[in-house]
Amino acid sequence: MAADKLRVNIFDMVASIARVIDMMSPVVGNHHMQVAYLAYRLGEELQLSDDNKFELFIAGALHDIGAFSLQDRLDLLEFEDTKPGEHSVAGSLILQTFTPFSSVARLIKFHHVHWKNGEGAFQNGESVPIGSHIIHLADRVAVKLSRKAPVLSQVRGICRAISEHKGDVFVPEYVDALINMANREHIWLDIMSESMEAILKRTVLYWTKELTIEEMVDFSRLVCRLIDFKSKFTATHSSGVAAVAIELSRLSGFSKHERRLIEIAAYLHDLGKLAIPSEILNKQDKLTDNERFIMRSHVYHTYRVLEPFEMLSVAGSWGALHQERLNGKGYPFGLTSDELPLGARIMAVADVFTALTEDRPYRKGMDSNNTKAVLQSMVDAGELDNNLVDLVFKHYAKMNDIRDSAQKEAIRDYNAFQTILHRHVK
Repeated sequence: MAADKLRVNIFDMVASIARVIDMMSPVVGNHHMQVAYLAYRLGEELQLSDDNKFELFIAGALHDIGAFSLQDRLDLLEFEDTKPGEHSVAGSLILQTFTPFSSVARLIKFHHVHWKNGEGAFQNGESVPIGSHIIHLADRVAVKLSRKAPVLSQVRGICRAISEHKGDVFVPEYVDALINMANREHIWLDIMSESMEAILKRTVLYWTKELTIEEMVDFSRLVCRLIDFKSKFTATHSSGVAAVAIELSRLSGFSKHERRLIEIAAYLHDLGKLAIPSEILNKQDKLTDNERFIMRSHVYHTYRVLEPFEMLSVAGSWGALHQERLNGKGYPFGLTSDELPLGARIMAVADVFTALTEDRPYRKGMDSNNTKAVLQSMVDAGELDNNLVDLVFKHYAKMNDIRDSAQKEAIRDYNAFQTILHRHVK
């Protein structure tokens, strides 16, 4: 495999994102993967092609990624969803920036469109993919499932509830496919099984693809948008960290390939924040102890989500260890200087520098004197790498300009995203 190519298991990549999003609340459970499983099985029943079934799996696993807050997610677990439009469009806008997922983005954009006896084949002059209606059906079945009773005892009631909306909400042919599946008990037992994801992995004909390093950067930017766009208060953070980390790695002698890896690490370093409700990310008052512990857990989730990916082992570890400190007093693992690679040290310095110098909702960014004082105090305490902090001091003006430019571009992207989103959901 060429040095600029990474072999990627798309199933694992998608399942990992779905898993961390569903960590937002125990109430949410395995909702994304349940929808992915049901959509794939409906695709089988409808004798769709392998490519179409795999798209249904991806769309099902990512269908609610545009629901950034816990309350949004809980609202969508109601059978009669009352405000489905915004999160569908938001998820679509983010996914369409990654070319391999562009067709999946369309499925997600329309996945709450009602059939309306055929009128739902189009919305606002756009054709609605058949996969969108399949995802809608799978989603509404999944929200009816309960762990309070044996799943097999629920099947008849679920099918009856779905059938009551045959034609007006759901495509009749797809409802018939669901009814035909109803007697296959293993499907319902699978979807409530603790091993459901493993069963799905054995069921799905999935792709292992070679992506260029540039395509992986694009994917990491997609994840970055999912993280940062959860809140206007976090909309520029990862972009600032990436810009600073790339420059620090260049000054440290990293090759072009290694700088691309540090860019991926920076865009993914807060991946675990997908599990943090935006209600906590947006909070301007002091966090409670419980909220603080929830917030701290994001780096652990980042590490565990990225850990299985061999192709991201280097970049993943660099990003996930950005809260570790050389003196062993960081988290979540308490690693010491001997255990922290240069890439992780760069990420730590870049993250602290960006956090100090960027504007926050509750304060303006620090000036150079105060920023340098904080960084030096962390060096003196044995937390940050002295050589890297020296590089920041020597190139401070350029470093801060790079950070500021990257964050201004990110806020333009965020504002454009919000403008398009509001235009679509009016």
